[in-house]
Amino acid sequence: METKRRKTDRIRRIERKGERLRQKQFEENSEEMREESQNEIFQERKAQIEAFIKDPMYKPMKLKEMAVFFDIPKNRRNELKEVLDALLEEGKISVSEKGKYGKADTFAISGIFSANPKGFGFVTVEGMEQDVFISAEKMNGAFHGDKVLLVIEEEIAGKRPEGRIVRILERANETIVGFYQQNKNFGFVIPDNPKIQSDIFIPKGKEKGAMHGHKVVVRVTDFGDGLRRSPEGEVVEILGHVNNPGVDILSIVRAFGLPEEFPEEVMREAERTESGVSSKETAGRKDLRDVQMVTIDGEDAKDLDDAVSLTKKDGVYYLGVHIADVSHYVTEGSALDREALKRGTSVYLVDRVIPMLPHKLSNGICSLNAGEDRLALSCLMEIDEKGNVLGHEIAETVIRVDRRMTYTAVNAILTRTDEEAEKQRKEYQELVPMFLLMDELAKILREKRHRRGAIDFDFPETKMVLDEKGKPVSIQPYERNAATRLIEDFMLIANETVAEDFFWQEIPFLYRTHDIPDPEKMKRLGTFINNFGYTIRMSNGDIHPKEIQKLLDKIEGSPEEALISRLTLRSMKQAKYTVENAGHFGLSAKYYTHFTSPIRRYPDLQIHRIIKENLRGKLSGKRISHYDRILPEVAAQASALERRADEAERETIKLKKAEYMSRFWGQEFDGIISGVTKYGLYVELPNTVEGMIRIQDLADDYYIYNEERYELIGERFGKVYRLGQPLRVCVAGTDKVLHTVDFLPASGYQETDK
Repeated sequence: METKRRKTDRIRRIERKGERLRQKQFEENSEEMREESQNEIFQERKAQIEAFIKDPMYKPMKLKEMAVFFDIPKNRRNELKEVLDALLEEGKISVSEKGKYGKADTFAISGIFSANPKGFGFVTVEGMEQDVFISAEKMNGAFHGDKVLLVIEEEIAGKRPEGRIVRILERANETIVGFYQQNKNFGFVIPDNPKIQSDIFIPKGKEKGAMHGHKVVVRVTDFGDGLRRSPEGEVVEILGHVNNPGVDILSIVRAFGLPEEFPEEVMREAERTESGVSSKETAGRKDLRDVQMVTIDGEDAKDLDDAVSLTKKDGVYYLGVHIADVSHYVTEGSALDREALKRGTSVYLVDRVIPMLPHKLSNGICSLNAGEDRLALSCLMEIDEKGNVLGHEIAETVIRVDRRMTYTAVNAILTRTDEEAEKQRKEYQELVPMFLLMDELAKILREKRHRRGAIDFDFPETKMVLDEKGKPVSIQPYERNAATRLIEDFMLIANETVAEDFFWQEIPFLYRTHDIPDPEKMKRLGTFINNFGYTIRMSNGDIHPKEIQKLLDKIEGSPEEALISRLTLRSMKQAKYTVENAGHFGLSAKYYTHFTSPIRRYPDLQIHRIIKENLRGKLSGKRISHYDRILPEVAAQASALERRADEAERETIKLKKAEYMSRFWGQEFDGIISGVTKYGLYVELPNTVEGMIRIQDLADDYYIYNEERYELIGERFGKVYRLGQPLRVCVAGTDKVLHTVDFLPASGYQETDK
């Protein structure tokens, strides 16, 4: 009896709520109603329908049922449909396959779709531990990178959830770069990105003069449905023939949407920048022009945005890290600033640099060229012999660099005793005492970081030399030396000092943060290293960076060092920019920011403005509110653009590696197994080139993948391939489109015509 009464009361409450909504939301609108009023009414309707669907008493309804409930006539149901479509587009509600509308998490969730070249894909959903598997027939026309709405259809404990994409919320690929193929009455474009699984149909007349073999940019006009209707598009740019020099890199530039040319407005603004520093600009600044200081960079560097100075007195080191005052020339809201924010970072590709700022600034007035007066923002630190920062000052300064040094020259002075090193010491004799002092302090700072648990993965980067036509001449690892390390040490301590200062001032700021690793990945790592007699200590799934550092120290020089180091690195999360100071796990630092490169990183430029406003006493409540409002978006955008730049750089390196290795078909090399998957082995050569041996090419046995131990195990003879294991391979093929290198085990190679 009580149950019936509650049900009756609930129905009455819904009916009363429905009656109130009916009175408000679907009234006749006057023909003369202004567009602004119509938009306000539409927004009001959205809010009311959203509230109705989110009501705890609401049960999912179809469009027709909802229209009947609200007493909406048939000729006006399209208005209700528009409201529901808008809420779906925003991911605020969801719809079932049968057309019933519910709360956002009732039927569907939103995420980013990642396609696999083999035909299936996954959706990454924020807050979910595992990606959702999407089979080919359930993609609903989604392309790689699209933001989608999906319904989870199957969840089984211990397995990856499976789902279906029900709606595309946001397209990631308005334009696509690919290879144009001409047929008699039409053409089509084969995308460079293997994760874009459909060729793009080009109707006759939409090819813009493209010929067979051209690399082109195509604008997608119809994404198709992924099943019966193919994607369709039109050529908007011809990059050149696939074999023309430079077209390969240009294709990657276009594919990642990297802006090359600066808008005219930005260039005009840059040209108006003075080439020198005036006395008016130096007024009120701390004058450090008589302080001995140098820049230390690579031989080919042109944007010299950091200088260092060092003296020692009574056991205290006085370290100055002087950074070009880019914010003096790139003011907030200017054309230069808007373009810098849009770019986020300079992008360093193998054959070119795509700068964040025009060369007039980055290579001119904002470059700390020797012998020139320059405006700077300096972090002046007093450091004791244990590496503790006793005090510091952040100041607007005017500086004059004494010498432009290179890593090669400084390293020779510090570490070598040959004739060339003596020549360098003689040439820079007035600076040698400072370099020796720098080496002394750098070692102290490095040792202090090591004691607190900072992790140092010393994997070599790739150094690539190209000829005048862009063809790779040599590839080798780029090793760090004493000079590169000491500059790293000084930049790190400056970044930490600035971050801690502004954290305690409780001023809006941008921090560089690195989250603790995922507990599940750490548990898997712990299980794996037990096989080699190593352990890492965890507390409730959490781990201190010092534990990882201890592990890396223990395995140094051991046969399994490469194996465990790589697995440990893969277990870490990616660093990002945030407005909250969450610390930096990898550096084991409580406070960290990016202060030292405003020429090439927008976050550095952004915090320079905040620092200077604070120094000048101009951080009013209004300005603090302003920064509170804009910084979250700046952090998110800078993090995303940094990832884009990193991916583009990696792709150009992979491309040139594949091109370089194409001349070595059939030749043998010694390598290390750098990855093990159920599809085969990845092998890395000493020159950093990585290639794959497909599992079907391990012809001596039938191999089973052991996921927990990262091994391939032969079923018949028990032969094992595992991470870090030396393996001699031969080059079996390369693919410049996919940027891949194929290997075979050296003993199983058979020469074929190419």
